Amino acid sequence: MDSYRTNLNLLNADVGLLIFRVSISLLMLTHGLPKLLKFFGPEELGFADPIGLGETITFTLTVFSEFFCAAFILFGFITRFAALPLITSTFVAAFIVHKADGFADQELPLLFMSGFILLAFTGPGKYSIDFWMNKKKKSSA
Repeated sequence: MDSYRTNLNLLNADVGLLIFRVSISLLMLTHGLPKLLKFFGPEELGFADPIGLGETITFTLTVFSEFFCAAFILFGFITRFAALPLITSTFVAAFIVHKADGFADQELPLLFMSGFILLAFTGPGKYSIDFWMNKKKKSSA
């Protein structure tokens, strides 16, 4: 029964956050990388403009969040800040872009959004650039 105790070892929490952070960011990068390559490719963007910013601006913001912010989260760099554009873009995908498509098409953006909300609240954990930078800043003060 000792193996089922509810007290959480902080090392386990940091390892769990590392695994979660790396997993969710790599999964998001599989959506962001093709968009980044399309951005520099010869074909037209052909991207939805669900909130009226214009196709190019919407696509640029989506590439920024799905590729660059996901990469920041992968390394635990400005994690809480980087989670905010991802929360926004997955919210738009779930509730505006796929509004009429039903839950099956909303499920993936909602799962991503839940994960990025979690990281916005918890931060990246001990095994991250953010932790190292804060530790270095505190030791020099």
